[in-house]
Amino acid sequence: MAPMPTTEELRAQAALAATEGWPGVRDGETLRTVSLPGMTLAVRRRAATRDGLEPALLVHGLGGSSRNWSSLMELLAGEVECEAVDLPGFGASPPPDSGDYSVYGHARAVIRLLDSADRGGRGPVHLFGNSLGGAVATRVAALRPDLVRTLTLVSPALPELTPQRTALPTGLLGLPGMPRLMPRMTREMTAGQRARQVLRLCYGNPARITPEDFAAAEAELERRQSLPYFWDSLTRSARGLVNAYTLGGQHSLWRQAERVLAPTLLVYGVRDRLVSFRMARRAGRAFGFSRLVVLPEAGHMAMMEYPDEVAVAFRDFFAETAAPPVG
Repeated sequence: MAPMPTTEELRAQAALAATEGWPGVRDGETLRTVSLPGMTLAVRRRAATRDGLEPALLVHGLGGSSRNWSSLMELLAGEVECEAVDLPGFGASPPPDSGDYSVYGHARAVIRLLDSADRGGRGPVHLFGNSLGGAVATRVAALRPDLVRTLTLVSPALPELTPQRTALPTGLLGLPGMPRLMPRMTREMTAGQRARQVLRLCYGNPARITPEDFAAAEAELERRQSLPYFWDSLTRSARGLVNAYTLGGQHSLWRQAERVLAPTLLVYGVRDRLVSFRMARRAGRAFGFSRLVVLPEAGHMAMMEYPDEVAVAFRDFFAETAAPPVG
């Protein structure tokens, strides 16, 4: 009689089965699952165009997935070896055993992945983060500087004293009872309508939403809405982000930013309706060795809306940080 599979093996098999036929996997990409203590993570990989490139890990935002980075990963395949992770409960990653969706919980997942044998001792990474992923990446870089070569943050979700009105509904997602209320509030909306609404909120210029982006967002939303943990992972991660905003002292996100040792590239969009570009100057002061890029027409997800411009910014930043000091 064959031995019964372990809990870890069952979790990995379930996550892998969920990715079969997943519409978000582009040509040239692979999606695998990595079993870690207390969680299974799906990891998207874009093969580098040559051997010996340094590794990069990219972390998506609230309600997103690793596919949010596909366009940028394709453009950077000649500079770094790109992998993007689905945070626990998002994309093709199942919920964590602990049910911890705090910023610290997500940061712990990224750290476990970077520490795992799955990476084969490839050393520190060029760490990217967008929105919630930017807050997570900031925590990782502050807590484990040995894991991070450089940090690239696209519209990072760092605390604002006066958030934009258009960002308030995201904060309201974290209120108690929302996992039960949201399905009733949105039951009349199709996946296509919700995808259109989300993309229009996140893009500075909705005309730049490509048919491919819309089709993938619609298909992914349709798939995710059928999952029993869809609203739970979304609302509890929103609550975790709001809670992180209220932390003071050494645990505050701004204080964590000041502790980051890695060179940091900051990318903000003037038309961002979720993270104000006015925070760019404060971020530039908080991160010790930083370079700031402001894109006049970009919204909240510049790596999707303006991937070429973000790729150019990273290449320049990469060349600058890789260059030996003069003299």
